[in-house]
Amino acid sequence: MTAVDEEAALFGLPYVPPDATTVYGPHPDQLVDHYLPTTPVPNGVRVTLLHGGFWRAAYDRRHLAPLAAALAASGYDTVLAEYRRVGGGGGWPVTFEDVRSALAAGPPDTRPHVLVGHSAGGHLALCAAAREDAGVDAVVAVAAVADLARARALGTGGGAVDALLGDRPAAEADPALLRPRVPVALLHGSADPEVPVELSHRYAVAARLLGSAELRVLPGVGHYAPVTPGTAACGALLRLVAESVGPKPGAGRVVLETDPDGSP
Repeated sequence: MTAVDEEAALFGLPYVPPDATTVYGPHPDQLVDHYLPTTPVPNGVRVTLLHGGFWRAAYDRRHLAPLAAALAASGYDTVLAEYRRVGGGGGWPVTFEDVRSALAAGPPDTRPHVLVGHSAGGHLALCAAAREDAGVDAVVAVAAVADLARARALGTGGGAVDALLGDRPAAEADPALLRPRVPVALLHGSADPEVPVELSHRYAVAARLLGSAELRVLPGVGHYAPVTPGTAACGALLRLVAESVGPKPGAGRVVLETDPDGSP
């Protein structure tokens, strides 16, 4: 499947409306959609999902509604979060502050909490992994902009990093420079034309010094297949979510795992 085919497959899926929507602030983009499981997983794991789009207002959460529904169908109480983005009142640090507010919204909940982010949402999820007060127990970052400095140097997203940061220093917003406080799993296609797999590799190498992470590279997979329900690559994502609150590698260990076909 080509990169164009992958994108068309995801954005061609019908929208799945949520079971409920709640707000966490006064801005129209400060809201979360709730997708409820019919049969919850035994350990009660809940998932918060962050969409990508290079932090730009043109891209909202709706394209990940099918994935949110698939996670709920797998037994996870799932929240699909929206946040302010560049061109719509966002930018750093406002965009990340919205993510933190979305994670903190609602009554106290002691169930295991997995934060899943795709692309720019993966960047935001990795930033949350470095915060002790984020209220998450594990992070799964999919095709993440995991090294902001390198992404800027590569021109990833056509200047998206500069648009996000403005004149602010990159250090506080760069996951590759931040120590993860919770277990991190990264999933990235080797043929991703939007966000090079190099960025996840660089984050994983940095984790040798800063914390712990696992990286799984899916050969021949592009940017969108891992978040497109029904694909083999999305099956790999669902497995990572299921494994994310289980036993983890020792601190500082990086596992570079290649899944030959990404099959469920």
